[in-house]
Amino acid sequence: MVADLPSTGRFFLQGPAGAGKTTAAVQRLLRLLKEGVPGGSILVLVPQRTLAAPYETALRRSRLRAGGLPSIQTAGGLARRMVELFWPLAAGPAGFAQPDRPPTFLTLETAQYHMARLVRPRLEEGAFESITIDRNRLYSQILDNLNKAALVGFPHQEIGRRLAGAWTGEPAQLRVYDDAQQCADLFRAHCLAHNLLDFSLQVEVFWRHLWPLPLCRDHVMQTYRHLIVDNVEEDTPFAHDLLADWLPRSESALLLCDQDAGYRQFLGADPVGGLALRALCDETVTLGESRVTPPELQSLSSHLARALDQPASPPAADISPEAVRAALRFKEDIRFYPQMLDWTAQQIADLVEEGESPGEIVVLAPFLSDALRYSLMERLARLGVPARSHRPSRALRDEPAARALLTLVTLAHGQWQLPPSRFDVAYGLMQAVEELDLVRGQLLTQIVYRPREGVPQLSPWERINPEMRERISYVLGGRYDALRLWLADSMRKGEQPLDHFLSRLFGEILSQRGYGFHDDLDAARVAATLVESVQKFRQGLAGFDTAQTPAQPTEGHAPGQRGFDTAQTPTQPTEGHASGQRAQTPDQPTEGREYIAMVEDGVLAAQYVGAWQEPKEDAVLLAPAYTFLMMNRPVNYQFWLDIGSRGWYERLYQPLTHPYVLSRQWDGQRPWGDADEHAASQERLWRLATGLLRRCRKQVFLGLSELGEQGYEQRGPLLWALNQVLRQLATATNS
Repeated sequence: MVADLPSTGRFFLQGPAGAGKTTAAVQRLLRLLKEGVPGGSILVLVPQRTLAAPYETALRRSRLRAGGLPSIQTAGGLARRMVELFWPLAAGPAGFAQPDRPPTFLTLETAQYHMARLVRPRLEEGAFESITIDRNRLYSQILDNLNKAALVGFPHQEIGRRLAGAWTGEPAQLRVYDDAQQCADLFRAHCLAHNLLDFSLQVEVFWRHLWPLPLCRDHVMQTYRHLIVDNVEEDTPFAHDLLADWLPRSESALLLCDQDAGYRQFLGADPVGGLALRALCDETVTLGESRVTPPELQSLSSHLARALDQPASPPAADISPEAVRAALRFKEDIRFYPQMLDWTAQQIADLVEEGESPGEIVVLAPFLSDALRYSLMERLARLGVPARSHRPSRALRDEPAARALLTLVTLAHGQWQLPPSRFDVAYGLMQAVEELDLVRGQLLTQIVYRPREGVPQLSPWERINPEMRERISYVLGGRYDALRLWLADSMRKGEQPLDHFLSRLFGEILSQRGYGFHDDLDAARVAATLVESVQKFRQGLAGFDTAQTPAQPTEGHAPGQRGFDTAQTPTQPTEGHASGQRAQTPDQPTEGREYIAMVEDGVLAAQYVGAWQEPKEDAVLLAPAYTFLMMNRPVNYQFWLDIGSRGWYERLYQPLTHPYVLSRQWDGQRPWGDADEHAASQERLWRLATGLLRRCRKQVFLGLSELGEQGYEQRGPLLWALNQVLRQLATATNS
């Protein structure tokens, strides 16, 4: 049906996940190219870059090339390109202090860097004193408020008023909203003064100052006359407003909408606004049959929706209750959390032994903690089952490979005067030198690591007495000394950009035989992400004077971490750091030193597409439930862990923002009460469960224990709803 749609006209294609909408859109893209439509006139718009994979794969495999390649972008990416192209027209009207100079586009990391430099002095003055929150989360939530204001379309000066107007709790929280508003205003003024454009400012400059100009609007619409828009329900009001203007002037358009989706609402997605675009299309096509989910799981989804008081079609009459019940597998008599993990690992091992591919199995939890990840992966490793994890919100400093690399960086750059802790050095050497266990790593560190006057120093292997060398072994000692000499020789050539240093460190030493990153694909992935992160950070700070806004020392870091006064410069040169050179006295902090400070502050890495791409290894995937949904791929078997946890139901604690209040669907005329929170949580849980079931081909395993990870009894809404469904199925079976 979709293949027969005309090459001109506007069409709205809707249906459940797995119905073949993206496949149809890919075929339409190839068909347009085959019919001679210039590729440069086609725009594929996706809500996030990772969802572009099916289109990119199809274009790589196809030999059709008509007038160049189609453009695959997000709405935010399109806005950035237009701001860069038409900057002279927008800089002055938008209020930038230096309109004759080029702009600097900020990544998530560099935006948090600038935010941190502005907010730290406010924290020392007592701002946000009534809440407890990690600093990196504080910075990111203020930026998130600015992003939502730009995407929804209200002035950023109204953020605090909107949040305060919906608050019904303790009055002390209103002060927090005032502090958040002041920090947002301060950051925006800083950006305008220095020609810095974070994501929110890119969107605002494009929408308010460029899109109204006929020159810009005509350029965009005449360049891209054919539109393919995937997952409109996951996109933002800004994207929907853009499409509402664009669709009437497009030569052809195909809009794809997943029913009962909208998982990215916490990032600004507006499923209601996406569905409203249907009225601007010439024809609506509905695909009702899922090519992924079997009838038993579809019926289970309907039962679960009714248990959560959500709208849903009635279960299929021709599917027996026994068949629906068989789509679920669980064990009832599990009391303790580790027992649930043992059961999960054994079930996975049994599936693999029966011939199931590990890559067709996914283990999901509301939050994938370090303890859960380690415990389950260790169990799977004992059973011989390959496994991998994907946690995009994980801070770089929490990745062992990244931690080891950054420890070696601080050892080499003694002039930065950032000596790592002995534990970090021992752990870093253990990661870097193959077969060096923690006991010998700590022993080696106690002997060779001697920070002097704030400068790290590593002693040569030959200075260790023979008895200790025997205990550590000459093989490992030789590897250690080769690493130490590499660090020293590299720094004798002069300080180099940190991303260049990391690339050489990985390529020339750590990836070689005898070192910890050799044949370790996960470590290589982390290293590549770290190098890209540093590179973007360096490029984002190019031309910016890091001493303009002095930052205050941070307090309260965990052992091995330390705060930095980025305006402080050492006055006396010191000797004896890892490179064997005299430490230099910098005029101002280097970009590398600044980056290390931000990593220690817990700044998250920006989203890197490579981390979302399917790896070549066939391994079980461990991921948070929402992360798996946004990967948008089906599997044969799903394991839902800790289904009694309220984490499946409750929103993350975000004291500085609110995804529903700062949305277009909230009228702002009344406070956000408990009834609103309950209704939103019920709907969110239903969408989550439905989305997971629609990406499962065979069976769902439920991980259930009486006591949760923290030792408390588990009675969350998902468990309650599943129990209600099972009771209904049992009643129907016995009647």
